[in-house]
Amino acid sequence: MKLYIGNKNYSSWSMRSGVLLAAFGISFDEVKLRFDFTPDSEWTRVIAGVSPTRRVPVLVEDDGFSVWETLAIAEYLADRHPEHAIWPRDVRARARARSLCAEMHAGFPRLRNVCPMNIEVFFPDVGAKLWAEDAALRADVARLDAAWSEALQGSGGPFLFGAFGAVDAYFAPVAVRLSRFGLPVSERAAAYRDALLAHPAVEDWIADAMREQTFVAEDEPYRQAR
Repeated sequence: MKLYIGNKNYSSWSMRSGVLLAAFGISFDEVKLRFDFTPDSEWTRVIAGVSPTRRVPVLVEDDGFSVWETLAIAEYLADRHPEHAIWPRDVRARARARSLCAEMHAGFPRLRNVCPMNIEVFFPDVGAKLWAEDAALRADVARLDAAWSEALQGSGGPFLFGAFGAVDAYFAPVAVRLSRFGLPVSERAAAYRDALLAHPAVEDWIADAMREQTFVAEDEPYRQAR
C-alpha cells in the first residue's frame, strides 16, 4: 500500500493515518507531497490521480483502489488486519472510541483554527494570550479534557482504552497542539498527552517533521518566516 500525505510539520490529518499504520507495524510506502495548491504543482498533479477530494491522506492499494478520509482509512485497516486491535475488542469500548474519533473529526473548531499544528515551533506566549481571551478555545479544551479523562478513568490508561489504537492516533495531533501552545489541561489529561508524544510512532513522525525545514506561509498564522 501507499499512503499519500502532506507536510508532516503541518498535516494533522496525515499524521493520524501515518501514525496508525506505523504503530501496528503495517507495511506501507509513504508518498509525501509538499502543500502547494497551484494548478501546475506536483501536489495538484499527483493528488488528482488518487483522490476525488484532492486532499490527504489517501491510502492506495497496489491495484489502485483508494481510501480517503482518516476514519475510513482506520476502518479499512481494521477490516484488513483483524489480528490487530485497531479498535477495542469490547463492543462498548469500540463504540465509544469511534464516537470520540467522530467527535474529533467534526468538532473542536476553535482549537483547530487558532492552534494549527506546527510541530517544529513552540508558541507558549501565543497560547497564553489565546487562553486568556478566547472562551471558545477554553470550551473546546475543557470538552477534550473531559472526554480523555472519562475514557482514561474507565480503562486505567496509559492510552484511552488501555492499549494504543486508532482513537489514540486520532488524538496525536491534538497532543502536539496542546504541547506547542502550552494549553493547560488536568493532570490526567496531561499524562495522556505526554504518553501520546512519547509513543514511538509519534516520536518518529515528529522527528521527520523537524527535519523537513519547509515553510508554508498559508499554514503559518504566527510566523512570517522560519
